[in-house]
Amino acid sequence: MSEFKMKYEDVEKHASAESLWVIVKGQAYDLTEFAPEHPGGMKILLKYAGKDATEAYEPIHPPGTLEQYLPKEKHLGSVDMTGVEVVVKEETEEEKQRKIRVANKPPIDECLSLYDFEAVAKSILPTAAWAYYSSGADDEITMRENRSAYQRIWFRPRVLRDVTEVDYSSTILGMPTSLPIYMTATALGRLGHPDGEKNLTWAGAETGTIQMIPTLASCSFDEIVDEAAPGQNLIMQLYVNKDHAITERIVRHAEERGVKGLFITVDAPQLGRREKDMRQKFADEGSNVQQGSTVDKSQGAARAISSFIDPGLCWKDIEWFKTITKMPIVLKGVQCWEDAVLAAENGLAGVVLSNHGGRQLDFARSGIEILVETMAELRQRDLLKNGFEVYIDGGVRRAGDVIKAIALGAKAVGLGRPLLYAYCAYGKEGVVRAIQLLKDEMEMNLRLIGAPTLADVTPDMVDISALHHRAVDSAPDHLMRQNYEPLSGVGQGLGAKPRL
Repeated sequence: MSEFKMKYEDVEKHASAESLWVIVKGQAYDLTEFAPEHPGGMKILLKYAGKDATEAYEPIHPPGTLEQYLPKEKHLGSVDMTGVEVVVKEETEEEKQRKIRVANKPPIDECLSLYDFEAVAKSILPTAAWAYYSSGADDEITMRENRSAYQRIWFRPRVLRDVTEVDYSSTILGMPTSLPIYMTATALGRLGHPDGEKNLTWAGAETGTIQMIPTLASCSFDEIVDEAAPGQNLIMQLYVNKDHAITERIVRHAEERGVKGLFITVDAPQLGRREKDMRQKFADEGSNVQQGSTVDKSQGAARAISSFIDPGLCWKDIEWFKTITKMPIVLKGVQCWEDAVLAAENGLAGVVLSNHGGRQLDFARSGIEILVETMAELRQRDLLKNGFEVYIDGGVRRAGDVIKAIALGAKAVGLGRPLLYAYCAYGKEGVVRAIQLLKDEMEMNLRLIGAPTLADVTPDMVDISALHHRAVDSAPDHLMRQNYEPLSGVGQGLGAKPRL
């Protein structure tokens, strides 16, 4: 008896809006009823109607999406793909030029800072991937402010202190880490590298760094956990599903697999409007769309993968989470001291002061600025005595930024885009080198400010008198914005088109 339920030609008959089937990884699905509600638009589905859509589907959908959200009766079964000719896309001139840039990228040892990895990634990533990764909300003011805020904090070094030996190791939720950073969650890693988030898992094991597994990873949760080294500590970022039964299943499974912390994202009842991403929407009109129709640009990759997120999440749900897991719970995306205080009063393990990398609400303040008032209010109420920990993310590009955050009370900082760009450019080795560069900077900076350990990094070592003096783009950061003195040979002289 054949293992296949149908032949390829059976699927080809269903290539219209009235009857729309697609094949993904050898399985056929009936999307007829779902197509009008597809967050990425119907046109991309019509383009692949009656065909194998695997190549287009996989990079932008986390594993299990179809199984999780499409009714079982729409899962039509396996397709005999024997003899089916794989349609090879005609390579565009842009793709040819990109491959030349990939072949001519600088050796990894020429990358001397996190900015260099970003420059290489920008040069070699497909346009749509760069648009998704690099985009911020609206005018991207907050995304730039995340970086600018650190540059308004100055050091007050101490001298004549014995810094022969320097120790920058720390802990996160009681778990050891080689330096006070963690790999925070970023989505859709396989858009930029075929191994996706597994690069972080491998690098985390090698560098002693904790990885936060994203809900919207390109690799499945189990695939990532299976790659972890024995004893490697992992934490998990969670977007809460409207169907809380699904959320409970995900949380319980994570705990069973040994995940040591649950970071619930609370700043995304709706994903922000990211215009670079929207312009490079993961849909095009396709050959079988009626001429004269317009492309719906209201959805980008971000919106197209996130329609399941519960906009009704509130404080009473946090109490429910305590009943379904023993993992320490941290709220990710807190943006004012009042909510940090509520989190501590509700018995949670900590908060991440974050504006989602500037991708949600434009003109939201930076995590480092919020940190100052948050620590003051938590101390005033004696809410740190039970081990409540405060983390921040967004805008960190140097070990000096990490030290500034530690001085102001943060337990650790999350790195998202910098490590994403590192593995897009060089795979696992890129992440390992990026973290080693940060370690080198940490050792140097701790010596130069007179702090042999992180415990010696105290608030009096930083001058924050200018921190709250926000002025949009008054002093542009050319390293970040224009790659001033860029790494040589990155996208130069190769006929590259300007990137978004």
